[in-house]
Amino acid sequence: MNPLPTILVVDDEVRSVEALERILEDDFDVKKATTVAEAEAILADEAVQVILCDQRMPDMTGIEFLKTVRERWPEIVRMIISGYTDAQDIIEGVNEAGIYQYVTKPWEPEHLTLVLKNAVRLYELQRENELLAIELKLTPNHAANVIAGRRQEIRERFENDDGIVRDRSSPMNEVCARVRRAAPYDVSVLITGESGTGKELVARALHYNSLRWNKPFVTENCAALPDELLESELFGHRRGAFTGAVEDHIGLFQRADGGTVFLDEIGEVSPAFQAKLLRVLQEGEIRRVGGRQMRKIDVRVIAATNRDLEAEVHSGRFREDLYYRLATVSIHVPPLRDRPMDIPVISKMLLEKGRGQFGKAVRGLSPEAMGCLRSYRWPGNVRELQNEIQHLLVMGPSEGWIGPEHLSRRILQASPRLEAAAHDLDVAGLEGTLRERIETLEACILRESLIRHRWNKSRAAKELGLSRVGLRAKLERYGLEKIEALPVEPQKKVASRL
Repeated sequence: MNPLPTILVVDDEVRSVEALERILEDDFDVKKATTVAEAEAILADEAVQVILCDQRMPDMTGIEFLKTVRERWPEIVRMIISGYTDAQDIIEGVNEAGIYQYVTKPWEPEHLTLVLKNAVRLYELQRENELLAIELKLTPNHAANVIAGRRQEIRERFENDDGIVRDRSSPMNEVCARVRRAAPYDVSVLITGESGTGKELVARALHYNSLRWNKPFVTENCAALPDELLESELFGHRRGAFTGAVEDHIGLFQRADGGTVFLDEIGEVSPAFQAKLLRVLQEGEIRRVGGRQMRKIDVRVIAATNRDLEAEVHSGRFREDLYYRLATVSIHVPPLRDRPMDIPVISKMLLEKGRGQFGKAVRGLSPEAMGCLRSYRWPGNVRELQNEIQHLLVMGPSEGWIGPEHLSRRILQASPRLEAAAHDLDVAGLEGTLRERIETLEACILRESLIRHRWNKSRAAKELGLSRVGLRAKLERYGLEKIEALPVEPQKKVASRL
């Protein structure tokens, strides 16, 4: 058993000391003193963590005593307990004796116990910080070595397989080839593609395959901040530059000096900020908000957007000169629906990562479940697939195979033949006559119900209010077949990490 934390109670009234001991002895090793001399003797012999001292004592005040404690035993957490609440005493205690807390009488046992436990925790944190400081002094290069080792590990991951999980026949192979060609050259790169396709992953691959791999890689979502805050975040600001600027702030461009800055959603910035960013790229220098001095910076800029920036340029919403500054090299990341061969390998990787995180021993996805995943159009791309895998790990079985009945309803309602209604039965996306649209919806509902009931036609027919013969007729009419009939390509050798 761990020893109880030691506290010292100092009070000239014996009954008060005994009362405190009775209340605190279950949670603390209580030492008692009724005079300053007794207290100092205990402190010289015992490892005390907290002192709880009365303010009014005959030989000296509690604050005067704790001032001497602060000089001789500064690591001990010091507290005053008193029935007097003189403001000057409180101020003097905080400023001169470093009092942690001023407890007034009468005190509540539960509250006093909680305050003392917090004080013990503060003592422990102070000791941990001291030990860490000593360790860092003895090993000044340790932190730098750890960081360097981590960067090297990340660099090797991207160097070996671009860090991008894909099938051998994936369209992402062309993306990775362009990354390898562009990475060594110190030029700006514009990455385009829908949200969730992995544009930041491509940016990291560019950085860790470049000559700047051992320097910082920083990211900023340009759509998340208004112009004033975005300028401050990227370029920094001086204290007092605007309301709330209470201290100097170093911007991301300065922090990333020598490395790479990744500007996500660059198509969302205003024309006014575009002009400021263009100047930074042209001149290679920044000026903090509220400052006068220009600072030279050496960074590589990688930008990303889900917009068609060429169309934005033609419409006048995006500066043409900034576009050409950013798009020295352009890399387009295809959506997940255009690379269904990647879905099995990405899903497998996400399941392997999630098993430990969620404590599940699942073997994988059944062929029927994988068929459903491959037939879905994934408007959210890889990010949506990641969310779905997490949903399966949370809501699915703890072991064995994950079946289609565990999938989200929007995925169960999708099919290759019924793509128009693939996303949550979006009626607005359907085409054709009223009868054709109703039939499309009916087919989606039939398919979703059958999957949930593991293609048990009797249960599905009962749920839908149909006879078994009527259900079979509808399946033949709509050409619905069991999901396992969907083709699932065999897995090939792929990159091992995302």
